[in-house]
Amino acid sequence: MRSINYHIAISIDGYISHEDGSIEGFLMEGEHAEEFVQSLKHYDTVLMGRKTYEFGFQYGLEPGQPAYPNLKHFIFSKSMSFDSSENVKLIKSNIIENINDIRSEKGKEIWLCGGGELAGFLLDHGMIDKVILKINPVAFGSGRKLFDAATKLVNLNLRNSKFYENGVQLVTYEVARNT
Repeated sequence: MRSINYHIAISIDGYISHEDGSIEGFLMEGEHAEEFVQSLKHYDTVLMGRKTYEFGFQYGLEPGQPAYPNLKHFIFSKSMSFDSSENVKLIKSNIIENINDIRSEKGKEIWLCGGGELAGFLLDHGMIDKVILKINPVAFGSGRKLFDAATKLVNLNLRNSKFYENGVQLVTYEVARNT
């Protein structure tokens, strides 16, 4: 099975965006940003919730279009409506079954791009393997949580951390498997 990595920017107080979905305050330039772009080569598949996918609409992305070139997209939403294609598939139900099918396909690691509701659901169901956080030196005070819908205690094992001159910290955790 391919691994699912929740690879995301967060504020120091644990938010992935403001309440309105904006990300003002996150540092978008610097060594950490360049390394993030390079890290996308490790993925061939991206998973997104509706709010994360719709975030791209303000930049010209249209429903059914891929947000990231060279990645196969799976968008999880009960309310969205667009025709799926080879590059962008809309999944409205059976999340666990669909993700198990995606994980069983040959390929690279899978990037869970966002959002907090989908991430919380997947974490509760033991479907996230790594959590890679780009911790930005900013506090939002409120917003969308990293794991908005999570209800279970999940232990993480620190695998790596790196500090950048601009204050961003990259932290990689492996999700502990209770056996």
